[in-house]
Amino acid sequence: MDFPGNKTVLVVEDEQGIRDAMAKILSKEGYQVLTACNGEEAVDIVQKDPVDLVLTDLKMPKIDGAELLKIVKTISPDVEVLLITGHGTVDIAVEVMKEGAYDFIQKPFNKVTVLKIIKKALEKRSLVLENKILHERLKDAQGTANVIGKSPAMGKVMELVSQVASSSATILITGESGAGKEVIAKAIHDLGPRRESNFIKVSCAALPETLLEAELFGYEKGAFTGAVSRREGRFELANGGTLFLDEVGDINPTVQVKLLRVLQSGEFERLGGNRTLKTDARLIAATNASLKELVKQKQFREDLYYRLNVINIKLPQLRERKEDIPLLANHFLRLYSSKNDKKIEGISKEVMDIMLKYHWPGNVRELENTVERAVVLTREQVISPADLPEELVSSIKGTVDIAAGERVLNIPVGKVPLKEIEKMVMEETLKQAKGNKNVAAKILGISTRTLYRRMDEN
Repeated sequence: MDFPGNKTVLVVEDEQGIRDAMAKILSKEGYQVLTACNGEEAVDIVQKDPVDLVLTDLKMPKIDGAELLKIVKTISPDVEVLLITGHGTVDIAVEVMKEGAYDFIQKPFNKVTVLKIIKKALEKRSLVLENKILHERLKDAQGTANVIGKSPAMGKVMELVSQVASSSATILITGESGAGKEVIAKAIHDLGPRRESNFIKVSCAALPETLLEAELFGYEKGAFTGAVSRREGRFELANGGTLFLDEVGDINPTVQVKLLRVLQSGEFERLGGNRTLKTDARLIAATNASLKELVKQKQFREDLYYRLNVINIKLPQLRERKEDIPLLANHFLRLYSSKNDKKIEGISKEVMDIMLKYHWPGNVRELENTVERAVVLTREQVISPADLPEELVSSIKGTVDIAAGERVLNIPVGKVPLKEIEKMVMEETLKQAKGNKNVAAKILGISTRTLYRRMDEN
């Protein structure tokens, strides 16, 4: 939190009475105050001392407030400038604001109004500086194939991605919907030797069963009604590159058999054709379902599961890597501000606090949609709680805090299934117990055997 004593205000005024009065008011409020009786003296101070805000008279000899504004912004662009105007200079002050001044204060001024404007100007400066820091961290966090994240959980994922990228092994990426499975698949492709070839993606859940087979393997003219010409399938298009199959658990049994053959031999036929084709596409699959469970239910072939699951990369949910939320939110803010041609300076502290407390059942995709919505709807230069979906904000107000020692777990009421709550409590208790399952079981009031069983179930 910023305190007035951390902020330095430079008061520039050629009338000593006004200058001393302003300095006294600001000092009483806890600000560090510097004073200058003219523009030249103010320039010297800004060059030598760190200043957060300049409060300057508009009309001064030699270097007036308008000229001082330009000089200050050249020396230190982040310093906010407030203008003090007299009768007949308001129009000039408005014009000067276009040059970067935060606001103007008209004489005679009200103490409360002045302090309120100064506070807002300094809050804006803090936000701009914070966003600069976030932007630098964001550039650093995007060092590996544009995957954003500096949390330990994402660090482990990216370490594994770096290890497997150069191989030709089949990868299975698991994780909740919206966690970023496609981003990781693209990172594997971009970091590997196939980066110059195609990265082809197919959403298995988005295509009807009858179309998925044709989409993957292609078809010959006349293979079915509407097949007026031959079409290459995704396996052909991805030859030499990477084929990403999202939600692979939704593939029907017929296509599962053909997919298994491709993985075993690299061979397939187009629909309606009898010529055997070969492909050198690397396969990366992803699912938010438990393929193991689908195998048990006889809905997914066991041999195909083991062919797909050569290397498994499990993506953490966003709630498990909350350190990355400010980086991701700032990235989406810049992205959608640019797309919508809006100049938005940042995300308020209140909004960031809400984002850090929220459970994010939709993961990174939900965060992205939330930021895009806020960018489109906001009429301000800073994203505020009013720009967030009402249900998101209200879910934070209705949280239940479960304390485990010094750790606190926030669970949005009415938003999380009981099974997920149980999983969260067990995981957090294990962290508190530093991974010791015997200690965690005692804290939870269950046997160690029960803890193992419930963790396997979850």
